[in-house]
Amino acid sequence: MYGLELSRGLLSKGVQKASDALQTPYEQLMGQLPYEYYLGVDETGHKDDGKLHWSWCFQNSRYGVFHINPSRGSQVLKAVLGETFKGTLGSDYYSAYQKYMKDCSVLIQYCMAHLIREIRFLAEHSNITLSRWGQKLLEWMKKLFETLHRRADYTESGFNRRMERIKQGFLKQVRRPPDHKLARKLKKRFKGKKADNYFVFLTDPSVEPTNNSTEQAIRYLVIDRLVTQGTRGQKGMRWCERAWTVVATCKRQGRNVFEFIHEAIIAHWTNQQSPTLLC
Repeated sequence: MYGLELSRGLLSKGVQKASDALQTPYEQLMGQLPYEYYLGVDETGHKDDGKLHWSWCFQNSRYGVFHINPSRGSQVLKAVLGETFKGTLGSDYYSAYQKYMKDCSVLIQYCMAHLIREIRFLAEHSNITLSRWGQKLLEWMKKLFETLHRRADYTESGFNRRMERIKQGFLKQVRRPPDHKLARKLKKRFKGKKADNYFVFLTDPSVEPTNNSTEQAIRYLVIDRLVTQGTRGQKGMRWCERAWTVVATCKRQGRNVFEFIHEAIIAHWTNQQSPTLLC
């Protein structure tokens, strides 16, 4: 762009200086995560020096934080959020979240969008009995979200009564599956109190029924992975975590990414207080 000849070594040093400057703002957000009321969580693959790692995303309406770890297990959640996390997690049905919920008594809202996709698969199955069952479940889901989107048309008590009837109608249907292994597998998710983890949003409007916003945030990482093919060491991983976090958070807060990074670098070089991403 500017006709300058720059070596890869010089660029690498420049990136590392920027990474060092973003360390404090990043660690502030990481330290805030265990105290949040609601967090959406998701993970995607990351290659470091050819070895499989996992990029974890923790986000809410104010910021998004990314963390790269060799593990995809519940120990990552325990390390980042602690074993006494009192908030609600929005997630898919992956086993790590189930184990974290069981071990630490954490409240989870399983993603309804994932559930609908799985039910739609059943509704389009070649097995006619299974397909009809899936279609009936989809009808209940349609009623649920139609009512949710018209919440303002009801009184609070009227909305709660209607949603409870829809919830019970869906549960009655899903707990009476046809004789098919896929149907029986879905039924197990709604055994007893397990079902409550799909309907937290009905009693707490601040909890999102889907984890779509977290999945959207993590798409940036997927694109980055395709372009860069990953990292080659700890310094590269730490830079990615911090840069991704700054981009995602500034976007949510309506702030200029370049200006924030510039301010952070100047503060780092002059031993001044770093700018913060907390708000």
